[in-house]
Amino acid sequence: MTSSQKTRSFSWGNRDPEEAEVTMFDVFHGEMRERIVLQRLIVIARLPRDRADRTEPGAHYEKLNFQLNKQYIWDQMTGLLLIYPSCLLHVIESSREVLVSVLKDLKDMQQQPDGALLEAPKVVFMAHNPQSRLFQQWSYKVLDADEEVRDSGVKRLEEEEESTESLVCTVLSALQKLGEHLETSKKAAPGSVLDESPELIVSQEVLLKLLTRDELQTPQQHLQMYNSSLSTTMDFGQVVRSSCLTTV
Repeated sequence: MTSSQKTRSFSWGNRDPEEAEVTMFDVFHGEMRERIVLQRLIVIARLPRDRADRTEPGAHYEKLNFQLNKQYIWDQMTGLLLIYPSCLLHVIESSREVLVSVLKDLKDMQQQPDGALLEAPKVVFMAHNPQSRLFQQWSYKVLDADEEVRDSGVKRLEEEEESTESLVCTVLSALQKLGEHLETSKKAAPGSVLDESPELIVSQEVLLKLLTRDELQTPQQHLQMYNSSLSTTMDFGQVVRSSCLTTV
């Protein structure tokens, strides 16, 4: 499978923004997007050992993205899905309604009688009203085992106590670096950037350790919290965010 075959993207329309004629619809669409409160969701999950085709999760979320963009026409979903040999990391950026739809889809996926596409999904982080998007489109990339690079951040984790907070901070820091690299390189697709700079890839080892942590909620637990009283706080996310500011 070639690199181009393993990297897919989905963006709002197929027009080149430098060549496309700006219409009143585009202006109105831009104004509507500015009114949407942006949220960012980061989830992880194991891949079933009996599923050989690792492009299946990418195809599933590509279809879901298309459906959500039709349902929520102003709430474009952007993000990145990285599919590792044993697990996946999914970053989704959009409105609350879209993110809830993604969580519901994950919950429903676990109840499929013919075997789930993903196993033991966990919510790593939820950011409310981030300053900007890390990604300007949604895309997915299937990673080979030799594409993963162990960086100094992972080595530091091995030398100190691996708290759940420190592991989450490692993921957030790596994603922030990738977003900054995308901005400076002016490349829309993260896949090509990761091909050129594999050190930006979040370590699979960190993700697998996070999947064992009971502090992280399942999609069902997160949805229950969403539907609970407004007095419910999200202290874990706030603590992690503030603690990672010096490392991001």
